[in-house]
Amino acid sequence: QVQVVESGGGLVHPGGSLKLSCAVSGFTSDDYTIGWFRQAPGKEREGVAVISMPDGATYSADSLKGRFTISRDKAKNTAYLQMNSLKPEDSAIYYCATNNWWKIDYGSALMSSEYDYWGQGTQVTVSS
Repeated sequence: QVQVVESGGGLVHPGGSLKLSCAVSGFTSDDYTIGWFRQAPGKEREGVAVISMPDGATYSADSLKGRFTISRDKAKNTAYLQMNSLKPEDSAIYYCATNNWWKIDYGSALMSSEYDYWGQGTQVTVSS
């Protein structure tokens, strides 16, 4: 059974940083992808960034490049989302998701429909 567990959310001041973690377990091989998504109240869920666990290839939403960085630790089956220069509009529930494909398709990798397994979400609040 595949399990996805996020951690690292919290309250941060504007301009601050936060690092989220996503631990995945249950796959029988290492060929999977981890994606980060977020959903603010009253808004649709949007893709933030994805990383292929076998080769480390990444893809991020254009609007977040330069502030958000995704990385991985293969040995720990964990992906991270480093968020810098946070703004109040970054406040949302951040979800981690995974599926057993590993080659990133840049046309669909940030679509939530491409992922079968989801974590419970972690709240990020950016406020002074």
